[in-house]
Amino acid sequence: MALNVFDHDEYRPPVWKSYLYQLQQEAPHPRRVTCTPEVDNRPKYYGREYHGMISREEADQLLSQAEGSYLIRESQRQPGTYTLALRFGNQTRNFRLYHDGKHFVGEKRFESIHDLVTDGLITLYIETKAAEYIAKMTINPIYERVGYTTLNQEPTLKKLLPHSHEAPDGPAPAKDERNAEERLTSLVRRATLRESDLAPNYEKVHNFKVHTFRGPHWCEYCANFMWGLIAQGVKCADCGLNVHKQCSKVVPNDCQPDLRHVKKVYSCDLTTLVRAHNTKRPMVVDMCIQEIEARGLQSEGLYRISGFSELIEDVKLAFDRDGEKADISSSAYEDINIITGALKLYFRELPIPLITYDAYPRFIDTAKITDPEKRLESLHEALKLLPPAHCEALRYLMAHLKRVTQCEKDNLMSSENLGIVFGPTLMRAPDLDAMTALNDIRYQRLVVEALITNEDVLF
Repeated sequence: MALNVFDHDEYRPPVWKSYLYQLQQEAPHPRRVTCTPEVDNRPKYYGREYHGMISREEADQLLSQAEGSYLIRESQRQPGTYTLALRFGNQTRNFRLYHDGKHFVGEKRFESIHDLVTDGLITLYIETKAAEYIAKMTINPIYERVGYTTLNQEPTLKKLLPHSHEAPDGPAPAKDERNAEERLTSLVRRATLRESDLAPNYEKVHNFKVHTFRGPHWCEYCANFMWGLIAQGVKCADCGLNVHKQCSKVVPNDCQPDLRHVKKVYSCDLTTLVRAHNTKRPMVVDMCIQEIEARGLQSEGLYRISGFSELIEDVKLAFDRDGEKADISSSAYEDINIITGALKLYFRELPIPLITYDAYPRFIDTAKITDPEKRLESLHEALKLLPPAHCEALRYLMAHLKRVTQCEKDNLMSSENLGIVFGPTLMRAPDLDAMTALNDIRYQRLVVEALITNEDVLF
């Protein structure tokens, strides 16, 4: 089926392919074969479809009348285990059946046996009838013709897409609330326009999660129907892109997080945050450092002395709630240690540390090198392992900490002291035992100390 594309800058919605949707409508319906006499020791989570310990041959005979017929039996070979016997393709298929509060035979978990069988029949039917078609779904995708930017970023265009009227996950917001959200998004984007011309286009992978779509839904990569009763595909938690599980493996790393999905600042992946706000660096990093340099460089014990924890938590909540509109001025927080505490907390709460888990071993090995020139060369190579957004934030932070050391006479904070403070804050050992992690602390300090000292050469 031909796909519509751009024509003289006029948007035309894509034509969603109906073949797999038609197949789902044709799939056999479940037919429960009930057991009339009461069966002893029937598990409480099975109903009349449970026939006790009968043989495969007996099950086959009971199911022979119609496609989609099903029953549950106890295994004769392994008593205490249960089998779903299902008629499909004029033969009986047997599946080991499990229950852990929900019913399952594979990855998907269902509230009822009926739902499990319905989904299973749909999947068997479509994957039998359209195996070759499904194998070629990712060839010539709509994603590359129409473009992810068009599908995902323009609200007016989203309204034209003819996939399902999916019910929202929660109650629909009131009109005033929606307008307020749109105004806030607009304000934040306008506030970052100064940076947008300079903000690099950081590559970001999609954050796909298995998702159950309500009503018919089509893949935004290949334009094919997403079949099944539940868990029909995956949805990007950051930008909302909906695709088949198999299509997710070939979608480009071009996630553009949407502020509707990125609800907070702290504990948010760094690259996700800067992509969502179209900035070079996280707003927390820029705003806190600017505030500290405006009124705190001479403060004794800067970064070493802790601020009041409840007020630090207030700053965190202000950023999560107000974004760049958060007030961290001296009129709101007179003690500069509250601002330094909020900055350190931001780095500690990153789900992936500023110096990432993948790069961590290389940085630790670098700190163990005794020759200064070789250590510097190794450090330069280690920096190349960081994602661009992480490297930019690290560069900006190290330049700031270098300026802090230039006021050491007043603040008493040398590069060594700052290394002690920031080593464990910026670096976390990936799945190391407690003793190894403890031994790494001094190397973490040496890494940060070297980054500060050689900031002008390394970045």
